[in-house]
Amino acid sequence: MASPRNEGFLTQDQREKLRIAVQNAETLSLASPRSPTGGSTSALLQQYEQQRAAAAAAAARGGGGGGGGGGVRHVRRSHSGKTIKVKKDGAGGKGTWGKLIDTDTDACLDRNDPNYDSDEEPYELVEAPVSTPVEDYKKSVAPIIEEYFSTGDVKLAASDLKELGYDDFHRYFVKKLVSMAMDRHDKEKEMASVLLSSLYGDVISSTQIRLGFVMLLEAVDDLAVDILDAVDVLALFIARAVVDDILPPAFLSREKASLSESSKGMQVVQIAEKSYLSAPHHAELLERRWGGSTRTTVDAVKLRITDLFKEYIKNGDTAEACRCIRELAVPFFHHEVVKRALTLGMESPTAEALIVKLLKEASEELLISSSQMMKGFSRVVDSLDDLSLDIPSAKSQFQTLVSKAVSEGWLDSSFVHVGANGDVQDDEHEKLRRYKKEAVSMIHEYFLSDDVPEIIRSLKELGSPEYNPVFIKKLITIAMDRKNREKEMASILLSSLSMELFSTEDIVKGFIMLLESAEDTALDILDASDELGLFLARAVIDDVLAPLNLDEISGKLPPNCSGAETLNMARSLATARHAGERLLRCWGGGTGWVVEDTKDKIAKLLEEYESGGDVGEACNCIRELHMPFFNHEVVKKALVMAMEKKNDRILGLLQECFGEGIITINQMTKGFSRVRDGLDDLALDIPDAREKFLSYVEHAKKSGWLLPSFGVATSA
Repeated sequence: MASPRNEGFLTQDQREKLRIAVQNAETLSLASPRSPTGGSTSALLQQYEQQRAAAAAAAARGGGGGGGGGGVRHVRRSHSGKTIKVKKDGAGGKGTWGKLIDTDTDACLDRNDPNYDSDEEPYELVEAPVSTPVEDYKKSVAPIIEEYFSTGDVKLAASDLKELGYDDFHRYFVKKLVSMAMDRHDKEKEMASVLLSSLYGDVISSTQIRLGFVMLLEAVDDLAVDILDAVDVLALFIARAVVDDILPPAFLSREKASLSESSKGMQVVQIAEKSYLSAPHHAELLERRWGGSTRTTVDAVKLRITDLFKEYIKNGDTAEACRCIRELAVPFFHHEVVKRALTLGMESPTAEALIVKLLKEASEELLISSSQMMKGFSRVVDSLDDLSLDIPSAKSQFQTLVSKAVSEGWLDSSFVHVGANGDVQDDEHEKLRRYKKEAVSMIHEYFLSDDVPEIIRSLKELGSPEYNPVFIKKLITIAMDRKNREKEMASILLSSLSMELFSTEDIVKGFIMLLESAEDTALDILDASDELGLFLARAVIDDVLAPLNLDEISGKLPPNCSGAETLNMARSLATARHAGERLLRCWGGGTGWVVEDTKDKIAKLLEEYESGGDVGEACNCIRELHMPFFNHEVVKKALVMAMEKKNDRILGLLQECFGEGIITINQMTKGFSRVRDGLDDLALDIPDAREKFLSYVEHAKKSGWLLPSFGVATSA
């Protein structure tokens, strides 16, 4: 009921209507279907009556009856009794179903409306970027590297990297590891090098290591923006990788061929090669450059090697022993492994078979390089006298081990160790060691000075002609790992030595030694086989070797030797059409001149001599060509010019050159041979060419320029 205060404003008629309305409302409420006693009034009637009663009550409260029933259209009562406003046309608000047949096609939400609810926004499909496997890999390796720098746990890093399962993407790990370490302290740099060395082979392949460093060289320009000393630091990383045997030395020469001269990548390679890898004792210096914070001492490594062999002798597990050697992560110190293994084999005859098996397996898996194997054997030779005090049969046992190693192919056959009486020739070994050291020093000096007469003089003073094949092997091996300039210089020196000092037998033996060790050389010089084939073919073109010498070399090579393939390639190169010109240009002609330029210079100096007659100046010009292997061209052009100009004075120049040793008898004979072979063509322009040539041959033989075997018969 209305309060008495409100009733004071109603007329009598209004009070009556209110009373009736209240009574009707109470009646309808009792008859509602919700009530347990409710009647059977239809739903529409109930709704109508409820609306009328509500309208009357509203009119009574509002003080006016003009509103009729229209005032309740926008009011709705919830189940809780709370009155809420709804939209026009019964569309409803939050928590309602909306008006009939409401499709919301024209609905527009206002985000500035105080009643705005973000849940009412329609759903939108957002296209999320799809990451590639490479991007996923790159994101995954950064935490692995950070954790490794924190813990130093190599095994955990290796395990995490294996679990990623992307072996072909490990180049990105190499790049990320090195680039992160470059911007940190020496401790992290050392840790990065140690990790790469530990992961090499087992987790990361050599190809992925190489590609990772290639990417670093390509990115060093960008790295230098944030890391001021990026060029020097990356050069150190590369040099360290070479010392640790995870990058071959040939990596540097190959990258130089592909990098721009002005790029920082080229600077990196040059610094690594000249400043770090060319220094004396560079391996030890590079190992200590970053403090070796994660490296163990030499004594600790020796102790681990001893423990390794004790365990191996007990269980005989070769694979486990190889794994332990690899985990030492000291490839430059593997000679100590070889030395201790051989010593143990001599001390315990029952362990000898196991030792031989392990060393053979380590060699075949390329775990211990040929040079480290040789160094290990050499160290045993140096200590044999002391070993003999404790092991009386040490020398004979060592001889047996060496013979077995050479026969099974895991020790280079060039190793000099045993005399005819079975005793080790200590003096002979020491003499060979000194010779090799002197030879390497002379070769390096020659590559700097380009002084052929000086190196010939030094070899004569050394007085060890029995080691001439060893010098040839050293010369070509060193040149193969250098630029084309040094390769050309090596061929020039070989040609000069063949004329002045070395016999054909020496050269044949030298190439046999090179071919026998080709597989080991290829471990350090990737394209060693191709380079050696070029040296052999060039030797044939330069008349250092005859084609028949290649057959002789082939007959002396071991069966199934990889050098046989190199020899076949050399034959093909030497017998190809225009082989002479191509092979003379294969390394740029020493001083960089092409053959055509050299021929032009020869023609000009001969013309100047023919007009001026200054023999000394002409000889000096020939000497300054620095191409003694090409002096047969001087002889050929001189003879042709003498025929054309009918000026025999030119023969005086040849006499002077031979007398001073500028043109050797071999080059002189080769020049006469080339003229003889072209006489038919010359006769078209010079009718008396044949008669002139025969007279020149007779004069040359009398003067001793030509070999007595030179034939004078010409083609008809």
